[in-house]
Amino acid sequence: MIETADAGLDMMNVMLQWLATNAGRIIFLVVVTVAAWAAVKVVSKVLRRVLDHTNMPSASIFINIVRVLIWVVAATIVLKPVFGIDPTTLMTALGVGGIAVSLGLKDTVANVISGFGLMFGRVIQPGDLVTVAGTTGVVKDITWRQTVVRERDGNEMVIPNSVLNTASLERLTPTNEGLVTVPFTAKAGSDSKDIDRRIVEAVERGMAGVAAEGTKPIVKFTGFSPYGIEGQVLVFAKPGILLSTARDAAVRALADADFIEQRAAVGA
Repeated sequence: MIETADAGLDMMNVMLQWLATNAGRIIFLVVVTVAAWAAVKVVSKVLRRVLDHTNMPSASIFINIVRVLIWVVAATIVLKPVFGIDPTTLMTALGVGGIAVSLGLKDTVANVISGFGLMFGRVIQPGDLVTVAGTTGVVKDITWRQTVVRERDGNEMVIPNSVLNTASLERLTPTNEGLVTVPFTAKAGSDSKDIDRRIVEAVERGMAGVAAEGTKPIVKFTGFSPYGIEGQVLVFAKPGILLSTARDAAVRALADADFIEQRAAVGA
């Protein structure tokens, strides 16, 4: 028991001696860490406000870069005094190993560079309505590696920036983003003006509460078939309404119309 107590006292003395010897380093490390943490919070908040009041797009990629830079500076400050590591020596070692690392992270580097190109070139910004890589929705954010696009149904598509930078991209207006096209076939011998009017009236009734405010169905005749006059009706869904819901409402509005040749839909 006495030997155990002595061993415990010796260990405590060693720890106290180590703390006394390295107290300055520990305090310096804590001070720099707290200062860096506070700087990250303050600078991020200020930068977000500045971006919101300028023409620069506000995306997390800028905030993240500033955060990393602050922590890198803080790490450089404490390397020599606390850990006894010369930053120049460390940077040289990192430079030698950087070639191998860059080969392994080439996709990440490509995404980061592409993200900068998208933002500084003002190709897209958070809040834009776009169609890219088969996905249509609102740009939610542009991060280090990818762009997040929220679709009308609430799903979020994550698209790598390198893909976004090379794929064909279409910027949409809110009206065009809600566009739904429904084909129809009017009975042969029908008057086109009368058909136009009756389709608009039927679809407007069927899409009450579904169509975007201030829009009207648009009727386009595209040709003829053995069944009659071929055409399309273009309708616009209001924000928050699924395009499939708007299409269903338009189809139902024309399903029982006596001027529509229903056999054409069956034959198709």
